[in-house]
Amino acid sequence: MSDLLDGPCDAAAGLAVYGADAVDRSAPASTRAALVSDGLPARLAEKDPTLWGPDAEEEAKIRLGWVDTFRRSRELLPQLAELKAELGDLDHVVLAGMGGSSLAPEVITRTLGRPLTVLDTTDPGQVRAALGDRLERTVVVVSSKSGSTVETDSHRRAYLQAFLDAGLTEAEAGRHFVIVTDPGSPLEATANEMGAFVVLADPAVGGRYSALTAFGLVPAALAGVEVANLLDEAEELAAALARDENNPGLALGAALGTAATTGRDKVALISDGTGIDGLGDWAEQLIAESTGKSGIGILPVVVEAPGSPGATGPDVLSVTYGGALPAGTVPGGGAAPDLAVNGPLGAQFLTWEYATAVAGAVLGIDPFNQPNVTESKENTNRILASGPPAEAPAFTDGAIEVYAPAGAPGDLAGVLRWLLDGLGSDGYLAVMAYLDRFADADAAQVRPAFAAASGRPVTFGWGPRFLHSTGQYHKGGPQVGSYLQITGAVREDLPVPGKPYSFGELQAAQAAGDRQALAGRERPVVRLHLTDRAAGLAQLLDTVRNLRS
Repeated sequence: MSDLLDGPCDAAAGLAVYGADAVDRSAPASTRAALVSDGLPARLAEKDPTLWGPDAEEEAKIRLGWVDTFRRSRELLPQLAELKAELGDLDHVVLAGMGGSSLAPEVITRTLGRPLTVLDTTDPGQVRAALGDRLERTVVVVSSKSGSTVETDSHRRAYLQAFLDAGLTEAEAGRHFVIVTDPGSPLEATANEMGAFVVLADPAVGGRYSALTAFGLVPAALAGVEVANLLDEAEELAAALARDENNPGLALGAALGTAATTGRDKVALISDGTGIDGLGDWAEQLIAESTGKSGIGILPVVVEAPGSPGATGPDVLSVTYGGALPAGTVPGGGAAPDLAVNGPLGAQFLTWEYATAVAGAVLGIDPFNQPNVTESKENTNRILASGPPAEAPAFTDGAIEVYAPAGAPGDLAGVLRWLLDGLGSDGYLAVMAYLDRFADADAAQVRPAFAAASGRPVTFGWGPRFLHSTGQYHKGGPQVGSYLQITGAVREDLPVPGKPYSFGELQAAQAAGDRQALAGRERPVVRLHLTDRAAGLAQLLDTVRNLRS
């Protein structure tokens, strides 16, 4: 890696992108030169909505606020200071949000060492655990751009009921909520009815580009982060993004686009261990949901460390990210990445947003819409209304019920091997776990194990969280994926107050709805249902680790 870091880089305001020149030179013609010739840097800085073609122009007109939202977000700073003062002793911050409403605040607080409970699940065990933690000192930040996100509404209902059950009046309970939403959304009206605090977000910024808007800043500020520093870091970088040279966003975006159009359409996102924690999960949503459509796209693969399985491959562009990194430093071990992106977090957010928009221009897609996201949601609503589909396992192996297509092998190891053997030279495996990401955290260990056994890119996502991230790519991107869904027995369910379903029923409906969407594309889908979560996970991990590539 030292050769990469000692080589040329594109840098500004403490943010450096290493290796982009080599990626650009790997193509028959320079992608970056073509973008500069087209005037893209200046046009993007001026929010030109025609950059992505006529089909994307109307959407782009109302979605380019991220280019300079860091300036408008400064208007939030006095409001946030007043809000913290009004909340007083409510110092346990819970964020109820999905996708772009939760991923950026989680990165910010993890990186800067501030406590934040993120609730982005419908798993009844995980929700119950959150409800039972320091309720009397809890402020719940309910974040939803549309104001109609079913998971977030369910969290709001559960917390409101918990406050009432604890003896608070409705008025008192309402002051335990901060609502972040777009102006005029249904959630704004609900917030006013509750007597909750309301912070309105920038409506000209889409959810996955909203890191430096109220969606990223409100929960982080309440958790104790000095969010003005993030805005400063972005503003220091901004002028460079209009330049033709020494433009880190242009360098990164051109490299992503070049790689994707020359055979490397998977990008491994790897922390180099130098101080930024969890950026890969945020960038995963940004890249997957922005580019995975019309049968093309860039598949982000979040990898644990530079030496982990899946960090490299013939169709993989490997990218490390981190904080300040002096040239010559070799973090983490493993093979040298193709790209390294190092610099302060506020600048990282703006650089990756800019780069994703640039990659969209290279690919010829609209990076601001998400045409396939609603499909699984519609399936979920139908299942909640009519009941779950009748399904019987193909077989049961120990603590695991296996639901597999006809013709698949009749043992667990055989089914998993069959799934991996079908990946071919351009496929990927997506593991989707509808479990408790804390109590069932061992589930994430299957990602590197499957990558080692298959030699192919393997993604891992917690359901339903991933539906607001890679879910768009699964349906809209290249149809080369195979899918392993993991569900688990619910020992103690939890009602969703005011709704005819429970959290467990909602979680099961979301899993079934997504299975239907994937199976409808005639892609291989296997479901493993853990009748005992701990025993089933141990059995699954043991089986995967004994598979041979």
